[in-house]
Amino acid sequence: MDAARTHDSPSDEALLARVSGGDREAFSTLAERHGPKVLALARRMLRNEADAQDIVQDVFIRLWQQAGNWEARGARLSTWLHRVTSNLCLNHIERVQKRTVPMDETTIQITDPAPAIDESLGAAQRELALNAAIDALPTRQRAAMALFYSVGASTAETAQALGLSIKATESLLVRARQALRRQLAALEEVST
Repeated sequence: MDAARTHDSPSDEALLARVSGGDREAFSTLAERHGPKVLALARRMLRNEADAQDIVQDVFIRLWQQAGNWEARGARLSTWLHRVTSNLCLNHIERVQKRTVPMDETTIQITDPAPAIDESLGAAQRELALNAAIDALPTRQRAAMALFYSVGASTAETAQALGLSIKATESLLVRARQALRRQLAALEEVST
């Protein structure tokens, strides 16, 4: 049984059947049930509230349009929603990167990094450092981390949402964790 669903509430499949017939109340129930995790995933991947909200709207527009065509085929609706969210976020990131002009290394001048970093990083600073390290990950690694840690998807669900094998997903998560450890260790060294 779906954790977001109570014993008395209809299943996602039953609600989808109603949505395919144009039932707005069933659609609203699905949006309330799955919207928070979809938004959390989009926020984690994009790091921009407005863009995340736009992605969530797009995800649920697709759900409304495709409700009649959706077939479980062994997957839960939440997995499908996470896959659509991940793909839309990855597409958005790619579009933004194409529009962004990279800065020339010579334009960035660090005068003295020591005063900018406290001797001991506080909780807020650690969170900022972690977020910056996550943002620096390749987009697929960031998507895997967001699904696995922020949304709480299993490795199998993460793999399915990203369209990868479980082994490839495990490898992606390992590489992402290693990259984060290296980046955060380097930051700790600079701060001491």
